[in-house]
Amino acid sequence: MSEAFAVSLENRNNLDRASSSYLRSARHQPVHWQEWGEAAFALAARLGKPVLLDVGAVWCHWCHVMDRESYEDAALAATINEHFVAVKVDRDERPDVDARYQAAVQAISQQGGWPLTAFLTPDGRPYFAGTYFPREDRYGRPGFERVLLTMAHAWTEQREAVLESAASVLAAIEHGETFGAPGEGLSLGIVDKLVASAVGQFDARNGGFGSQPKFPHPAALDLLIDVAARTGNEAAKTAATVTLEKMARGGVYDQLAGGFHRYSVDERWVVPHFEKMLYDNAGLLGNYVHAFQTFVELEFAETARDILRWMDAWLSDRERGGFYASQDADISLDDDGDYFTWTREEAAVVLTAEEMAVAEVYYDIGELGDMHHNPKKNVLHRNFTTEQVATRGRRDAGDTDALLESAKRKLYAERLKRTTPFIDKTIYTGWNAMAVSAYLDAARVLDLAAPRGFALTTLERIWVEGWTREAGLAHVIAYPGSPGTGPDSRGRVAGVLDDYALLAHACVDAWESTGEIRWYERAMELAEGMVSRFYDAENGGFFDTAQEGGEKLGALAARRKPVQDSPTPAGNATAAGALLRLEALSGRKDFREMAEATLRMFAGVIEHYGLYAGSYGLALERLLLPPIQVVVVGEGDAARRLTAMAQARYAVTKAVIGLRPEQVTEETLPPALRDTLPQLPGVGTRAMALVCRGASCLPPAATAEELIEQINSSL
Repeated sequence: MSEAFAVSLENRNNLDRASSSYLRSARHQPVHWQEWGEAAFALAARLGKPVLLDVGAVWCHWCHVMDRESYEDAALAATINEHFVAVKVDRDERPDVDARYQAAVQAISQQGGWPLTAFLTPDGRPYFAGTYFPREDRYGRPGFERVLLTMAHAWTEQREAVLESAASVLAAIEHGETFGAPGEGLSLGIVDKLVASAVGQFDARNGGFGSQPKFPHPAALDLLIDVAARTGNEAAKTAATVTLEKMARGGVYDQLAGGFHRYSVDERWVVPHFEKMLYDNAGLLGNYVHAFQTFVELEFAETARDILRWMDAWLSDRERGGFYASQDADISLDDDGDYFTWTREEAAVVLTAEEMAVAEVYYDIGELGDMHHNPKKNVLHRNFTTEQVATRGRRDAGDTDALLESAKRKLYAERLKRTTPFIDKTIYTGWNAMAVSAYLDAARVLDLAAPRGFALTTLERIWVEGWTREAGLAHVIAYPGSPGTGPDSRGRVAGVLDDYALLAHACVDAWESTGEIRWYERAMELAEGMVSRFYDAENGGFFDTAQEGGEKLGALAARRKPVQDSPTPAGNATAAGALLRLEALSGRKDFREMAEATLRMFAGVIEHYGLYAGSYGLALERLLLPPIQVVVVGEGDAARRLTAMAQARYAVTKAVIGLRPEQVTEETLPPALRDTLPQLPGVGTRAMALVCRGASCLPPAATAEELIEQINSSL
């Protein structure tokens, strides 16, 4: 790095060249921000200054609070520029960086979340870290200026102690999630313990788990649904169904537009943090679809369709395919979800007296609302059913329904006149893969063509723009305003383990949905790339970043094998599940061996993760229970009836595969089906379904009654 270039880096904010929405939002600040990279750390080493690291996200309210209070303050920025090299990171763009420094925050302060504020040695080792710091001392937290001066003084006057602290924190990061404990063996008893842990934390009154704040736990909910369906566990069924009902009726769910906010600050699911994330809505869409197919509650299907409605309208590139990352909570720091909330007066202006009479009961719209910053603001939520509202108002149920539908339509139309919170149009591979899988599930179970088409368009785009055999998978497919994988100035962000594992699942889902062999072949290619880049052949398990050729700046040198769902499915469990699905189709025993070694590595500690090990429990079921394949061959109404029956009852081990007669050839089938399907008598002349459990198959079923009997006997 030339002296002139180093000086230019030191004396300016360089985020105007960034592609990330979060980084670009700070490009006007007087702090001389640098992007994460070799140039920033080389500058710190040359100047002998520690690094101030800020990790946040465009949807993060408190990140923007800290920006306004501190990083936009010229005096405080001067202090930062004098004593530190400042580096800003988008946690969505760089989950590998975020995960390691989150571990540092946990080790140092037992905190976590965003904004993440860390102080690093010039080579990137953390010696102090926290989350949000106010400008002045308050909230029981030290003021940021005092923290800055203390950390600068420690670097200059207590260097030896700082370096010793940095070494111990880095060691804590390395050991946090890298090495598990194999335990005594793998059994369904582990699944029972995970379910018991979730049921033990279940809030029977309000749904959800624990007290406030309450987060959705999609993988844990899927595990509860699966176990309830497989074993008849009533406690698991109650925990799952009550939670899904209460969430869908609460303020954490957008009652007008559809879609879920990130979490609830109260135990009743009424007042949310209003940002909406793609990964939450993808995971919850899957939950509601799986709950509907298992328990046949129409409310679950309606909620699933409503999530689709919101994602279609707000979080998707309808022209090219692809799902956007998030929607902000606020328009500015001076409001708190004002776009989503209503005073009674605001609602009354929009609605007729009759509409208001039913809407104020149904949505709990009162003079005294729910928000601390403005007590008149109401978060729309449902304490009563339509029938109960009709009874209370002594109205006909049909009239009440019509009035509520009209009120909902008018309120939403009025809300659309407000300034809409920012949509981050970045397209991330792993989150898109989750959405593709959920859309394909919804399309099959709810018999909807449009979600299937959009999911396949999205998956094709991710494959074409994100994958090459030589470079592997990209983490970012497109930034806002860019047609592809980002400007040359940004470079390519390498995919992490989650991206590979989730996309492999999505490709298998596409194969099951279409019967097109290319999706199976792509899933195999991804799995082989995942193994070669991330699998630890010596000890078992998968690292979250590539073993060879990956970036090793700062704490990225620490190796991690993530097993905790936080909040997306854990990389190791997701990878093991993908390998097991592909082993069932390909017969690749090495895939099964690697999956088993991965799950065995964490068997001795996994029960302590409880709610945060749902994806592990699902993967363990895939390992220990025989796979069930239901292959429906044919077209027309008869095939549709068989497919609908095959979808009944969710099971993580069950795959429903739809094939047209011309797809039943040795050239167009995975190895596990080549020796069976083409030999069936009558294949291609009539609709039929073949149920295979493990390595054995039942006689072909031609009627829905025969098929359901076979499925019930196989699960």
